[in-house]
Amino acid sequence: MSVTAEDPKRDVTTTINLSSLKSLSPHVSAIMESLSEEERQVLSKLPLGSAMLLVVSGPARGSRFLLNVGSTRIGRSPDADIFLDDVTVSRKHAVIEHSVGSNYLVKDSGSLNGTYVDGLVSSEKVLGNGSEIHIGKYKLVFFINEKNGLSETLKQKGSL
Repeated sequence: MSVTAEDPKRDVTTTINLSSLKSLSPHVSAIMESLSEEERQVLSKLPLGSAMLLVVSGPARGSRFLLNVGSTRIGRSPDADIFLDDVTVSRKHAVIEHSVGSNYLVKDSGSLNGTYVDGLVSSEKVLGNGSEIHIGKYKLVFFINEKNGLSETLKQKGSL
């Protein structure tokens, strides 16, 4: 039996108002367009396999952090590799681990407010170009220069 407009009890379609929804993680090309020329130049010079976090919102907006070691600690503690000075950030909030190859993994360190990756709370998540990490009031965007990845995207944007 087919569903028709004459039989509203069997109609499985509905109208949904999507105007209040926002994209949680914009496409990498949209992120690239929002970057300054200086930020694009810095990213274009990343060595192959290296990664960088750009702070795009929060008290440290505009800060850049190179990720080229095995483990990078993020937190409010002055001992953290990436020091985010705000009460919304735990002292030992998260760690980004770089494994063999070009895999980067963010792990929450039992923080009070959690670590969000692309809008979802994550205890552990593999990062890719354009991944958004929310830690407290801070929004950081992850970039990695991998073979035919970031460099190609920057070339398309006219930065190289």
